[in-house]
Amino acid sequence: MRTEFATSRGQRAWLARAVAAVAVSFVVVAALPAASQTVDRIRAAGRIRLGYVADARPFTVGQGGAAEGFGAALCQRVADRAKAQLGNSSLTVEWVQVTADNRLREVQQGNVDLLCTPMPQTVAARQAVAFSLPVFPAGVRAVLRNDAAVQLRDALAGQTGRVVWRGSPAATVLGQKSFAVMQGSTTESWLTGALASLQIDARIVPVPDYRTGLQQVVNHDVDVFFGDRAVVLGAMDDAARDSLTVLPRLLTHEPVAFAMARGDEDFRLLVDRALSDTYKSADFAALYGQWVGELDESARAFFQWNTLPQ
Repeated sequence: MRTEFATSRGQRAWLARAVAAVAVSFVVVAALPAASQTVDRIRAAGRIRLGYVADARPFTVGQGGAAEGFGAALCQRVADRAKAQLGNSSLTVEWVQVTADNRLREVQQGNVDLLCTPMPQTVAARQAVAFSLPVFPAGVRAVLRNDAAVQLRDALAGQTGRVVWRGSPAATVLGQKSFAVMQGSTTESWLTGALASLQIDARIVPVPDYRTGLQQVVNHDVDVFFGDRAVVLGAMDDAARDSLTVLPRLLTHEPVAFAMARGDEDFRLLVDRALSDTYKSADFAALYGQWVGELDESARAFFQWNTLPQ
């Protein structure tokens, strides 16, 4: 009996120690930063996976292969940094095409290491992914036909001599007009809220993409399209360029950035260092000009503000 009791007690003690060890191992694994997992995954696989949305000019353009565009060029600099940091000059760059609907899920599941089609850093998005340094000074502008009424142009450009407010002449001009905006975008949320706040009785027309919205303005189906200037210019065809005007007034300030898995502090540092080095490089103005346009003073200041000091 004593032997059986001692054995049973010994087994229970051993089992308790084993359970405790397993519990500790789970805690240690849970505490490991996801960043090291991303870098280790890249090192082990010998590749970095860069996600992109097709036809998201001027940031990413491509179908099923390597992407081009301003965002893609910046991501290539990140890949070069990864090669140098990991000491692997043969590190493969794998471009993974995603959609606007599944892009965050692909990042969360580790199918994409970095999303090269930048997006706004909303609270909802930050709950799902982490973000790099801002990569573009995005913001909403109004696009209208060259032959649009002067009163409409002035109301949108802020040249009415007074701020747009309920019952003001500018608000009256904007009433009964039709405004196209990309469906599900932060611009749609902003526009809906702005019109409701100012009690402007205008019609909002959601569209699936920028090109559709611009074409509706050209065809006189809507009066104005609201969107980011850089994306607007990238989505314009020759007919749109001849028919439309992008007003200079910036209606919102919405800088965009690259998305990556949350908790990836080591990988995020790698990305931010690559971006910062690119912003202050001698060839950055040419890189920006190739895909976006002239690096004017306001854009130059934006990138200087988002360059990390050594």
